[in-house]
Amino acid sequence: MTILPIDSGRYGSDTIREIFEEERRLQYQLDFEAEVSRAQGKLGIIPLKSSRDIYRIAKSGNIKLKRVKEFEAISDHDTAAVVEALSEFCPSTARPWVHYGLTSNDVIDTCISLQLKDALEILDPKLIEITSLIIGYAKKHKELPAVGRTHGQHASIISFGLKFAVWASELCKHIERLEEGEKRFLVCKTLGVVGTGSLMGSKALEVQRLVATSLRLNPIDAATQVIARERIAEFMFLFALVASTLEKIATEIRNLQRTEIGEVAEAFKKGQMGSSAVPIKRNPIKSERVCSLARFLRSFSAIAMDNITLWHERDLTNSANERFIVPMSVILLDEMLNTLLSVLQNLNINTQKIKENIEKTNGQIYAEFVLDALVKKQIPRIDAYRKIQEVAFRATEDSVSFYDAVKKDNQLGKALNQRELKSIFNPKNHLSASKIIINSVSSNARATIRKAKKIPKLNRF
Repeated sequence: MTILPIDSGRYGSDTIREIFEEERRLQYQLDFEAEVSRAQGKLGIIPLKSSRDIYRIAKSGNIKLKRVKEFEAISDHDTAAVVEALSEFCPSTARPWVHYGLTSNDVIDTCISLQLKDALEILDPKLIEITSLIIGYAKKHKELPAVGRTHGQHASIISFGLKFAVWASELCKHIERLEEGEKRFLVCKTLGVVGTGSLMGSKALEVQRLVATSLRLNPIDAATQVIARERIAEFMFLFALVASTLEKIATEIRNLQRTEIGEVAEAFKKGQMGSSAVPIKRNPIKSERVCSLARFLRSFSAIAMDNITLWHERDLTNSANERFIVPMSVILLDEMLNTLLSVLQNLNINTQKIKENIEKTNGQIYAEFVLDALVKKQIPRIDAYRKIQEVAFRATEDSVSFYDAVKKDNQLGKALNQRELKSIFNPKNHLSASKIIINSVSSNARATIRKAKKIPKLNRF
C-alpha cells in the first residue's frame, strides 16, 4: 500500500525516481564493488583472477534484490547483505576478496554520489531550459513599460522584461554553483573503517583514484568512516537555494495573476476545473505547487546541517534521515522544475493589462520623475518632495489625475511646461538602463549555458 505521494508517482519524473529505486541502488553498489576489485587486482592487492571474477559477477545482473533482502532479514545489515549475495555467486577462490578493505559507508557514500551524478544529468538541462525560456521573455518584453511595485504598492516604471532578466541572472548563478560544486560533493571513498586505507596500505589512495576515475567521480581527499557531511549539506543547500528561486518566480506569477492585476496567467486547458464550487475560477495551481514543495524541500537542508556533527569517526545519527532527505530533495526539485517549465512554456502575458495598470494610480506612478525634473531645475529636493506629496494626496482625495493636478498647481505648473510634462508622463521614456541590463544578462546567460556540461535540446535565445 502506497502511503507517501512521492511513492505513488505524483511527484517527479519516472527517470528521476528510477535513480532511487532499490534495484537501481543495488546496481550502483555492485558497480562500486566491481570497480574496487578491478583496481585492487590491477595493483596486486588481491589476486588478479579473483578480481576479474568479482568484477564479472557484480556486472552480470545475476544478483537480485530478492536474494539481498533474504540475507538482510538475517543479518539486519543492508550492505553486508549485498556483500553476501555477491559472494554467493563468486567462485570459492574469489569469495575472501569480496569487499576487501572496505567498510559499509564506502559503498553507501559513493552510491549517493553516483545517484546524485545521474540526477544532475537530468536536473541541469531542465534548469538551463527554464533559464533559456525566461531570457526569451526578457528580450521579448524589454521595451514594454510596466508597473514596478515595492511593498505591494505602485512605485515606478519598470521594463516588464527586466522582471525576467533578474530571475535569469540568479538561475545562471545556480547553474554555475552546481557545476562548480560537483568537485566537492560528487566524491568516491574507498578508505575503509576509519579512513586510513585500512588493509590496502600504501596503495589505498591509488585504489581510490582508479575507482573514482572509472565511476567519473572525484576521490575524497580525507575522511573518517564516512565522507564528511559538509559535502552532502552543500548540495542539499544548493538544491534549497534553487528551489527558493523557483518559488520566487512562481510567487510573482501568482501575484500577477490576481484578479486585480491580471498581467499574466497560467494556461488553462480544455476541461480543467479551477474550483469544485466556483465554475469561473482559474487558479494558479502549478505555481502554488512549486511554492508548497519549496517550503518542504528547504527544511531538508537544516537536517543535513545537523548531520555534520557525528561522534568521533562516525555514528548512525545521519543514516536514517538521509534515506529520506537525499532522494526526496532530488525528486521534489525535479517536480518543481517540471512544473515551472510547464507554466513558462504556456504562460499567458496580457500586454494590454500591463499597459492599463500603469494608469491605475491616475498618473501618480510618475512622481519620481516629476521630482527629478524639479531637482534639475535647482529646486531643493525636500521642498520638491513635500510639494509633490501634497499635490498627489489632494489629487487622490479629489479623484483628479496627477497630470492635471501638477499642471494646475501654481508652483509645479510654473516650474514644468506642457512639453516637459508630456515627456515625464510617457512610460516609454522611463525604461532607462533596462535594455542594457537585459542584453547583458542574456549575453552572460548564453556564456554560462555554453560552459555548462549539460546543454538542453532546445535553446530559445
